[in-house]
Amino acid sequence: MTEKSKRDVAAGLIMCNGLLLIAQRKHGKSLEYKWEFPGGKLEEGETLEECLTREMMEEMQLKITVGKHFMDSSYDYDFGTIILHAYWATCENQNVPVVLEHEQYKWVKPEDLSNYDFAPADKPIIAALTKSL
Repeated sequence: MTEKSKRDVAAGLIMCNGLLLIAQRKHGKSLEYKWEFPGGKLEEGETLEECLTREMMEEMQLKITVGKHFMDSSYDYDFGTIILHAYWATCENQNVPVVLEHEQYKWVKPEDLSNYDFAPADKPIIAALTKSL
């Protein structure tokens, strides 16, 4: 990514049994050890919903159903601007995420999100979620 580039990223607010899925970025990657709502970069020719579905299968082998758009958040990192598009999603109860691209994942109560050190682009989403509780 060039210094002034912008990148669209789909993020999942994935609920299962009243808990939200969060993932910790891997050691050695940008924003290492920061927590995030899982998802990934939009590829040419796909919708944000398709992107989120694909990324969850690739990164966690998790089958999800994408629901309504929640909100967008953007942040200017030193490597470029990320525009984070957050969508509600659900997973099948029998599906357990597999740690492939992250250090770890956790299922957390929405009111406990402030206990984790999230990447900057995710923080406005947490603030909006907290207000809606």
